Amino acid sequence: MLTWPAPQIPALPGRGDPVRLRDSATGTLVVPADGPTASLYVCGITPYDATHLGHAATYVAFDVLVRAWRDAGLAVRYASNVTDVDDPLLERAAATGRDWRELAAEQVALYGEDMAALGVVPPDVWTGAVESVPAVVAAVEALLAAGAAYRVPSPDALDDDPARGDVYADLAVDPAFGALAGPGTPAGLDAAGMRAVFAERGGDPDRPGKRSPLDPLLWRRERAGEPAWDGGVLGRGRPGWHIECAVIARDGLGLPFDVQGGGSDLVFPHHEMSSSHARVLDDGASARTHLHTGMVGLHGEKMSKSKGNLVLVSVLRARGVDPMAVRLAILAHRYRDDWEWTDEVLATAQERLARWRDALGGNGGAEASGTLAAVRAAVADDLDTPTALAAVDAWAERTSAGSATDGTGGTGGTGWDEGAPGLVARTIDALLGVRL
Repeated sequence: MLTWPAPQIPALPGRGDPVRLRDSATGTLVVPADGPTASLYVCGITPYDATHLGHAATYVAFDVLVRAWRDAGLAVRYASNVTDVDDPLLERAAATGRDWRELAAEQVALYGEDMAALGVVPPDVWTGAVESVPAVVAAVEALLAAGAAYRVPSPDALDDDPARGDVYADLAVDPAFGALAGPGTPAGLDAAGMRAVFAERGGDPDRPGKRSPLDPLLWRRERAGEPAWDGGVLGRGRPGWHIECAVIARDGLGLPFDVQGGGSDLVFPHHEMSSSHARVLDDGASARTHLHTGMVGLHGEKMSKSKGNLVLVSVLRARGVDPMAVRLAILAHRYRDDWEWTDEVLATAQERLARWRDALGGNGGAEASGTLAAVRAAVADDLDTPTALAAVDAWAERTSAGSATDGTGGTGGTGWDEGAPGLVARTIDALLGVRL
């Protein structure tokens, strides 16, 4: 797939610190990539509706990670996907009388416009589920051949060959299953908890014929009215969600890679199961570190397409809201925290944006090398963007107050620098993605 245009990232003097992140699997701070390269896979959208603030918060957070890595001198390889065929997309298309392909293409284009407006650096590899079908077929065939997958009869499939069925992964072959969300991890899900969450998030624990309730779908045989592709010995059908991401990450980055990321609602089952698939396909290799963003709420509930309680980036833009204010509203919250979108959150971000622009618009400003160092230190410390914003706030306050004067009311004394606004503008652009 073609990505949206990449923003220009200005160069900064010096180099940033190694980035430490809180691994979702252990809850500990780690340096997942210490050079010279860094690799990142972030799960993308299912394009049946426009980009909401929950999506935006996730992709802005990982954008800050990409920028911090680059500032630290690392060569970054970033991959992502678009689940452009899946049950929610097909259901929305049927409910609205749309062709599912047209709906997906429309929403993918709108998502790209939103990301460009928010200044998000596009992934180097951006692959759709439809594009990945041949690679998924090969992977599922390999899992079957290795005894790591099995067939379950599917009497409602169009292909009536009794030797074929839907294909499921046999999780019992992966002794590391549960390393991300099982007992002893921050998620701490036991078997009953996993089964309940699996059922809530697209799984089918009660499907007859499965060896284990948690075994996930790898290949769904063609049903009437559903899109399908040639699956070779698998029969016509379409890929399961978890294997799609495992294959796209493997092919886009190689295994193992440094960070797998997404919203916290993907910890289980999606990232647990896609990591399991990767390990089985590649002799134990998967993501070294897992990183998850908090949920954004609206009116006391998690913002989600299924609930319809959405604040859409495209609607905010159509109302004339500056995308940089939206980005600042997101950055005001630590990436891993849950938070609530309100009119006040947006108003605070708009006020901050105006203060920054006012401070940057003068003839010089308070000396700024310490501000650059503070912003660098904050983003390297588990993407602590609220602290980074506070450092810029402090510089803007000193500058607007003219606190560094020459003693006669002028601004030519010690601590005042004509080049400071330029350095601060480059700092917040390069590290925080805020263009002023």
